[in-house]
Amino acid sequence: MARPSQLSETVSKTIEKWILDGVMAPGVKLPTEKTLSAEFGVSRAVVREAISRLKAEGYVASRQGAGAFVEARPGQNSFRLADAVDPAGPAATAHIFELRYIVETAAAALAASRRSEQDLTQMREALLRMRHAVSERTDGTQADDDFHVAIAAATGNPALLRFIRFVGHQFFASRVPTWNAEGHAAGRAEAAQAEHERMFEAIAAGDGVAAREAARIHMVEAARRIGIDTDHWDPAPRAPWEEEALP
Repeated sequence: MARPSQLSETVSKTIEKWILDGVMAPGVKLPTEKTLSAEFGVSRAVVREAISRLKAEGYVASRQGAGAFVEARPGQNSFRLADAVDPAGPAATAHIFELRYIVETAAAALAASRRSEQDLTQMREALLRMRHAVSERTDGTQADDDFHVAIAAATGNPALLRFIRFVGHQFFASRVPTWNAEGHAAGRAEAAQAEHERMFEAIAAGDGVAAREAARIHMVEAARRIGIDTDHWDPAPRAPWEEEALP
């Protein structure tokens, strides 16, 4: 039997499709909870949760005393990766990992030109925790995540920091195969740590080109470690200031 959360997800996805397909146009009032409950054969509590999901995702909005209505621009006022990181959707996971590749290579290059001593201290602290995890064969997942967040913080761009924190949270589980017992035994943790060290060295040296390349290699290898094909990925593009630095 499906859990209530699965049922509400099914209901919300169906209504979302109605909205995107134009069956329910912007401004249209949603049917009542009682009507939707009968139509989907679920409880009103399930319907309420489904509508809450749609509100959170920007598809509908409530009007006090009037009910829920389709937004003027449904789904355009929010961004989520939940579907993309669903283990049942490997293609979507690969697409979002590619997004992370694009963002994090750029973040590393920016961090190299903007990092402060405090930023470097945060990166070193995360690296030390990962080194300990490698030597002791313990879980370095959180330290791994903290290292990438520290790089994002070093860009000085709060929007980029928030985005990488969000993406990192969504992909937290993808780091586990690197740091679990099997990952240590297969050398994945040691390989990842070497990649992190190269990223740090380039950022500490203020070398944006090298930082971007180190991040590119790390993201490609991280993707491959969880079975994502990266052969179709374009090389990480250089920013204008990096082009000027080329011989």
